[in-house]
Amino acid sequence: SPSLGRRRREAAEEEVDETPQEKKLRLAKLYLEQLRQYEEERAEDEEEEETQPVDLIGNRLKEDVLEQKGRLQRLVAKDVQPPDPTSIRVLRGHQLPVTCLVISPDDRFIFSASKDGSLIKCKWEVESGKRLCVVPGGKKGTEERHMGHASHVLCMAISSDGKYLATGDRNKLIMIWDTVTCKRLHIFTGHRDAVSGLSFRKGTHQLYSASHDRCVKVWNVAENAYVETLFGHQDVVTGLDSLSRECCVTAGGRDGTVRLWKIPEESQLVFYGHQGSIDCIQLINEEHMVSGADDGSVALWGLTKKKPLALARQAHGMQDAQGLQQPYWISAVAALRNSDLLATGSHSASVKLWKCGEGFRKLEPLWDIPLVGFVNSLKFSAAGDFLVAGIGQEHRLGRWWRVKEAKNSICIIPLKQRAAAPSSEAPDSS
Repeated sequence: SPSLGRRRREAAEEEVDETPQEKKLRLAKLYLEQLRQYEEERAEDEEEEETQPVDLIGNRLKEDVLEQKGRLQRLVAKDVQPPDPTSIRVLRGHQLPVTCLVISPDDRFIFSASKDGSLIKCKWEVESGKRLCVVPGGKKGTEERHMGHASHVLCMAISSDGKYLATGDRNKLIMIWDTVTCKRLHIFTGHRDAVSGLSFRKGTHQLYSASHDRCVKVWNVAENAYVETLFGHQDVVTGLDSLSRECCVTAGGRDGTVRLWKIPEESQLVFYGHQGSIDCIQLINEEHMVSGADDGSVALWGLTKKKPLALARQAHGMQDAQGLQQPYWISAVAALRNSDLLATGSHSASVKLWKCGEGFRKLEPLWDIPLVGFVNSLKFSAAGDFLVAGIGQEHRLGRWWRVKEAKNSICIIPLKQRAAAPSSEAPDSS
């Protein structure tokens, strides 16, 4: 209307006449008024909630808990008993060091890969320990003519519905497999160096990959499609993990950073804390993660803090390497999802179990599990009743040392709980 247009022109003229100080004062008053209105509306909402029946409030609380499932924490570490070394089952089949492994979502099968390129598969049945499937490797450049990889397999991931398995190798390739038939479905190309980390976003067929070419790529496996590339790391990316949110976390090797990548926003958060090369990383829940480095340290992180919440230095002790004392490198970390139980591996002749203290601000050592060799991969079963370790005579990423007495194998470590814990779940105090 004419009157509305006139008022707008007058308001615009007033704004032009304002000094910078007057404009700041006006905007501050406007902001305070908006805050006051917000507080009044929130108070009204709280009054309405108080008058609602109890069952409706209960339903709303349940919905809030489901929305914040990343903040739930199963307090299981205090009840874990020290594993009996004689109860550890050893699965032999790979000729060269085991580099990576995953457990199927139903905890029935283990898929493993090694430096022998005989790939993945091995597919193992957990209950019987039988090897169900082997995909032979071949010579470099022959990937199109046979099923397996032709170079060291460095990483693998399985989709949360158990349908797809992804594997990445030193020859820049990502292969997608059918987990039931062990048949190769597709090959993704695009990385310019070794593929060192893979993870499926939980509940989807979206795949994240990390590489020594310093970038992270996003793929749609169901449609055999490339989505986008993310840049930021200043050194080779050595590890990657993700959960339900549309984001992933990466370990940046010698650039000394851990990064959280927000895919829709195409942005990243950078975390600092380790002194050495960060070689492994895993999310504990949607809010916290754990990482390990070759300076011997294990770090606990909250995704809202840029420094570690807790840091265990020399977590596996010290070694005498060519006359010099240096920490045992942390070569693998694992977290029982949404719990306070962690595991770390090195070549210190043991796997260590840890308890996360209240608010993830402490790392308390629990038990040492004797295992000889480089622990290149660690995974907890979904139910938390066993831990699987991939063992090799050499480190996953290189040949700096060799533990001759080690066996290239997969070790299944049963985890028993003390009887009758009152409740296995409690809200995360953080």
